[in-house]
Amino acid sequence: MRIPAWTEDELVLAGALVVRNGWRELRTNDHAVQELSELIRSLPLHTPEERALPGFRSPDSVSRKTSDFMTNHRLYTGKPTRCGKPTLLMINAFTEREAEMLQAAEAIEEGIASGELYTIPEQLDEVDEAGATAVEGRLLVRRALARERDPKFRALKIRQARRRGQPLQCEVCGFDFARAYGGLGEGYIEVHHVTPLYFSGTRETKLDDLACLCANCHRMCHRSRPGESWRTPAALREHIRKSAQNTVH
Repeated sequence: MRIPAWTEDELVLAGALVVRNGWRELRTNDHAVQELSELIRSLPLHTPEERALPGFRSPDSVSRKTSDFMTNHRLYTGKPTRCGKPTLLMINAFTEREAEMLQAAEAIEEGIASGELYTIPEQLDEVDEAGATAVEGRLLVRRALARERDPKFRALKIRQARRRGQPLQCEVCGFDFARAYGGLGEGYIEVHHVTPLYFSGTRETKLDDLACLCANCHRMCHRSRPGESWRTPAALREHIRKSAQNTVH
């Protein structure tokens, strides 16, 4: 059995370590490296058999990964180490969206410290069709999907919309399940966190944090692309507008 490739969560944590160190690598005997090694080895991302492999996320391997981040950064003038595409994408994410990615790392660290990220079961749709996960980390995607599927929040959001006299339709494309499917679609809508949960951390979800979406728009808000792991309903509306303009022209 081979040691598994680094996951998004692990790369987020390693990248944050390098960024906090001024984009410099950290050596094996560095306390922060040894601490991150222990932390990563505890994450519920790999099988017990994989975690038991000699050298699995050892301090040496963590140190080497910090070297990958440093030497493959666009401002580094020396010879880069060899690393895979996921690491290069994560380097780009930290380069282009440093504050956001550091918040993602803090959210993972917070979820680990509280024990929350160890207890959430795997969720449907936490990986896309290609088997890739969102760039800010699979555990955060898992947490977001688990919260969005909480029937309590969905029921409360629907009640809020009706109390405000708003139609129960998708806030992005306007799709109305009842209009399309009659009685079968009456009262149906999905809910989505407007802002990724790593921004809000583990605070209690508020109804205004949620948007009513159809299934298609919900999936498109969560769908990941290289360097882009989520989009807000407003951003998705802009995607639709631009796509319509391109189609006309």
